[in-house]
Amino acid sequence: MTEEIKENDEHTEKVDEQEKENIEIITEPEEVEVEEIDGLQEEIAALQRQSEEYLDGWQRERAEFANYKKRMERERQQLQQSITGNIIRKYLEILDDLELALQNQPADADDVSWANGIELVYRKFLSALEAEGVVPMEAAGQQFDPNRHEAISQEPREGIESGQIIEVVRNGYLIGERVLRPATVRVAQ
Repeated sequence: MTEEIKENDEHTEKVDEQEKENIEIITEPEEVEVEEIDGLQEEIAALQRQSEEYLDGWQRERAEFANYKKRMERERQQLQQSITGNIIRKYLEILDDLELALQNQPADADDVSWANGIELVYRKFLSALEAEGVVPMEAAGQQFDPNRHEAISQEPREGIESGQIIEVVRNGYLIGERVLRPATVRVAQ
């Protein structure tokens, strides 16, 4: 057993000597030339510039993609409003007929239920349009705006400012902020 202990001691001494050599190798500074350091620093600076360019390009592309998504969503909403507007515009004439029927209802008490039925249909029609984002335009008493109103006549009126709407012949409608159908109006002269 003493032989084993001697062998272990010898082995330990060899390992200790090898570790000392390794430590000496690591602790001895290598001589590096100044030109080599300058070259490495220039390479690091070039790589940093390239990295910044890549980051800048990536950020720009990301912003462009976000803008693209927003623009596509806006265009999709406008297209949807346009399609909805084209369909609803056809039904506005029916709404006009219902309004005329309500304005010209008979005075007889026998026909009151008929008039109530027409008014109920009219209100349902308006609520269905409002659900699609279509609302009637307020025009009576406002200043004439050629973007929102269509004038069919100009009439002299005392006490009313020139260009003010005096009568709405046919209601106008908006879908969102867009004019679906301009209001047909009479304007003070």
